[in-house]
Amino acid sequence: MTYEWVKVVHLLAVISWMAGLLYLPRLMVYHADAGKGGELSETLKVMERRLLKAIMTPAMIVSWVFGIWLGALQGLWSELPFWFVLKIILVLAMSGAHFWLAGQVKIFAADKNVMAARAFRFINEVPTLLMIGIICLVVVKPFL
Repeated sequence: MTYEWVKVVHLLAVISWMAGLLYLPRLMVYHADAGKGGELSETLKVMERRLLKAIMTPAMIVSWVFGIWLGALQGLWSELPFWFVLKIILVLAMSGAHFWLAGQVKIFAADKNVMAARAFRFINEVPTLLMIGIICLVVVKPFL
């Protein structure tokens, strides 16, 4: 029964984390187009900060903790199958995207953004591609 509950919490946390990773760059698209110091810009600053601190970062931490626990329950840390190693690399890349976005939140908060909205549209696709790779590895388990 423990395995199932650990998996449930892990999946819920991953879904929450992904929702934030997909939404935050979209907010940044709008923020990059908004005038600095205006009402819209100030509203977006609050939305970005709350999304990052109240949802994304806690969800990322829970995803990691319960993901590590899940891997231990399955014995994956002792076996280290190749698909699992690739998954961990992609999850590390996803965490890197998270921290990069967190840095962008600080840049927007200081009204120092120099990136165009178009760049954030492209960046918005990175978590999606990583997610596709992770799901394919977990479900198909290639290289066994």
